[in-house]
Amino acid sequence: MDAPDGDMLKGAPFGDAPYIPSRNPSAYSPLHTFELPKGSDKHYGQQFADMYFLRLAMLKKAVKQKAEDAWSDFKLGDEKASFVERVLDVRQGELCWIVGTVYMEMDLKPNVLDDISKEHWIAAPPDRETYASSSGDDQMMLEDESGRLRVKGESLSSHYVTGCVLAALGTEEADGTFQVIATQYADLPRQPQRWEREDSALSRAKKPTPKHERAGRLAIVSGLDITGADDDDISLDLLLEYLTGEAAGPPTQTEASMITRLIIAGDSLAQASPILSREEFASKKTKTRNYGYDASSYNASPAERLDTFLSELLPSLPVTLLPGASDPANVALPQQPLHPALFPESRLFAEPPATSNETIYGLDTVTNPWDGDIEGYRVLGTGGQTVADLRKYVKKVATLEVMEMMLRWRCIAPTAPDTLWCYPFQDDDPLLLKDCPHIYFAGCQERFGKRVIEGPAGQKVLLVSVPRFRQTGTVVLIDMESLEVELVNLKIRPRASS
Repeated sequence: MDAPDGDMLKGAPFGDAPYIPSRNPSAYSPLHTFELPKGSDKHYGQQFADMYFLRLAMLKKAVKQKAEDAWSDFKLGDEKASFVERVLDVRQGELCWIVGTVYMEMDLKPNVLDDISKEHWIAAPPDRETYASSSGDDQMMLEDESGRLRVKGESLSSHYVTGCVLAALGTEEADGTFQVIATQYADLPRQPQRWEREDSALSRAKKPTPKHERAGRLAIVSGLDITGADDDDISLDLLLEYLTGEAAGPPTQTEASMITRLIIAGDSLAQASPILSREEFASKKTKTRNYGYDASSYNASPAERLDTFLSELLPSLPVTLLPGASDPANVALPQQPLHPALFPESRLFAEPPATSNETIYGLDTVTNPWDGDIEGYRVLGTGGQTVADLRKYVKKVATLEVMEMMLRWRCIAPTAPDTLWCYPFQDDDPLLLKDCPHIYFAGCQERFGKRVIEGPAGQKVLLVSVPRFRQTGTVVLIDMESLEVELVNLKIRPRASS
């Protein structure tokens, strides 16, 4: 019997349609800790030295308490250690301990004259891989508002650098040097509980992922180094297809659907052109230009390629975008978000700034460093400049060690403003760690690494070193429920010649 006309299109004559996994929304709440004042409220006339005194004032209480707990009953012979308030009040032969800010006197460390040389097209010293002297002539000092005191000792073999605040126990010698026998630092601050901000009466942030549902995965990449050339296309297309679930079959699609947010941690665009030499500047100056602008000197291809990549990804996956050293953002830390004019297509997916009852879902261009809550966990990340600069002060130290040191010192950029450009904060320094994160990542590193560190009050922090995607093809995945870390390698390997 023939089926009625109304039933001709009912049913599934060719079998059931394939299952397409869905992607859960991301519970995401940025903190805006590192955003600078706008317009006329932003001032650059202050002294940078005030920043180190500000940090000492803010950390001295915590460091002093740690030292008291450790050394209150310490004796050397019959002499009991005492606290001296100012470093210049130390007396020769007296067993005591002091609190101050470290300053490293290093011959290879750059200074402001190098920047003046570059501005005037004088041959400036090349960028150095390390500031540490091979002869061991570098000197360490502790300073406070009273002055500086030169320190030395075996206990200082730890990797202390300019800007960290510590307590030093020892005695002053005849030559005026303070011989250190032990040190203490603030260590990890209080760590908020998961979902603490959302549970508090002061903040009722809307969470798209209920607590009883299992959180997804956080994907982190860095160092895309987009040049606008054809060789960008294959690696970016592979990354796009993996994240959107188009790269392989159902198992891979299911794994990709568990990714609820992508963080791009710095250096999305390749390095801009260096400062011109005197001869290059003179030759370009003689060329005819319209209204002083030479259009041939600007290449829009890298920004356009990044914008296209983001616009194709954003309908499927929200993105948090941090600037890096090679991106078109301000050089001084904290770097402010990349300007929306760079993204004419993908900025359509950016929502207005979050309020107390909104959650950003699409494109969020943020500062570097950046912090926020993802799936209830406190996440802190940088584009990698702070780690790279600190590693120049010490020899043979791994990225994860540097990251751990900064957290325990409670300062994520201790070498700013000494050898890193930095905004001259006066009343409060956001680079000081107020709360201990659950996850701390650094982008644009040489290789991948992970480590879990613990604090004195039971704090646990997952440290993640994110390698450059351009060189390694590595995507870092963090399970936001168990905090397990997994790597996905999308590196294109050249075919072996026959």
